[in-house]
Amino acid sequence: MFKKLDKLIIKSFIGPFMAVFFITLLVLVMQFFWLYIDDFVGKGLSAGIIFKFIWYQSAVLIPLALPLAVLLSSLMTFGNLGETFELVAIKSAGISLLRFMRPLFLLSIVISVLAFLFSNYVIPVANLKSYTILSDIVKAKPAFDLREGVFYDKIPNFAIKIGKKEENDSIIRDVIVFENDNGLQDNFIVAKSGVMRTSEDKRYLEFFLRDGWRYQERADRYGSNQTEYVRLGFKEYKKILDLSTFQISWTSDSSGSSNQRMLTMRQLTHSIDSLGIEYKRIQQQMGNDIYLYLPFMQTRDSIATWQKRRDSLGKKDTVLYASFDEYIPDSAAKPVYDRAISQVNSLRSGLEATAINLKERGKEWRKHKIEWHRKIVLSLACLVLFMIGAPLGAIIRKGGLGSPLIFSIVFFMVFYFTTTTGEKFAKEGALSPFAGMWLATFVLTPIGIFLTYKAMRDSQLFNKEFYSRIVRKLRKKE
Repeated sequence: MFKKLDKLIIKSFIGPFMAVFFITLLVLVMQFFWLYIDDFVGKGLSAGIIFKFIWYQSAVLIPLALPLAVLLSSLMTFGNLGETFELVAIKSAGISLLRFMRPLFLLSIVISVLAFLFSNYVIPVANLKSYTILSDIVKAKPAFDLREGVFYDKIPNFAIKIGKKEENDSIIRDVIVFENDNGLQDNFIVAKSGVMRTSEDKRYLEFFLRDGWRYQERADRYGSNQTEYVRLGFKEYKKILDLSTFQISWTSDSSGSSNQRMLTMRQLTHSIDSLGIEYKRIQQQMGNDIYLYLPFMQTRDSIATWQKRRDSLGKKDTVLYASFDEYIPDSAAKPVYDRAISQVNSLRSGLEATAINLKERGKEWRKHKIEWHRKIVLSLACLVLFMIGAPLGAIIRKGGLGSPLIFSIVFFMVFYFTTTTGEKFAKEGALSPFAGMWLATFVLTPIGIFLTYKAMRDSQLFNKEFYSRIVRKLRKKE
């Protein structure tokens, strides 16, 4: 009997889970494209490059889509069973809700483990690939596009205007090619017609012009006002322009491999240890710099003892000043003072630079720790959100996509914004990386335990009739 119930609950869960997972993943990918749509349009990207980028970016977004899929599918599963009174029948047979939840609880653990392995071994590679492709696309120029009647100046040192293009775009009329060349004040070509085509490797634009003139005005290289003007008529003229700047230069994957999002947990642990050692080394170097610029700090214990002796004689607050006045001649006071000020300024500049370096090292250390915890937190979120979705579905007893979708969005937004807020505080140093990244888990786990407790006791927490009866009773008492 238990095996049949386990198969029933798993079959009821798998269908909604797969559907919600792929829909959520599609929405997340489309949202990402919406943010970068301006960088993709007009770059002449091939379908292969776009699909390759979608493939890697989809892999990156899987850890975020899994928790929502588990939450909504578990809520729908138990809501459907509650709406059809199957939960009531199961409880009447003496089977507890926890026992009925056990197969999906174990399945959620399996999903969490797989999500962790995926985040640790696949996501770093997918992050590296997608980041490299995206950065190359963003830095690339728009695709070459000549329009009728408009000067095109995206080719370095050239401006081109075409009066009219034929349907095949190769035959052109009323052509003007202006060249901005050092040493030439005016250098342009005017032609009545011609043929325009690109080379086979797309690196060059070739113009075969007919019936035109070439105008050149050369300035005197010695700076005088004399110029040389040349006008040359032609029947046929060939002009080649370099289009290599319009081709996307694909960067090697190794260029971004040092980013914390491209590292596994073992690599992150090694980097965290290295950053911690470097941080301590810089702190020690700061102390050494102080001793280097202020040698008297090495005898500060003796100075403190001497000051106490002076204080006992009633000469407080003027100890050091009195000592300088007593032992330094007036002729040497100003050079000593100037040298002291110079040393203090040098020390302050050095300490400020070291403090900035320490701040950056600490920020980098926190980023690596955040990424280390992220791999665990996002994986464990599948289990935490299942603990919310399953009992919540048993309480509301509504199937379909109505109420389950609303409750899922609410709790997922709580999870997402709590995680984002905690990560922000962790990056700024207001919270430790552990507290910041685990903040959502600390908030949602008690809610899941509370909902499970209520579901085991057939709570009417979300029943309208329950609250309506309470309101009617209160009105009667009044």
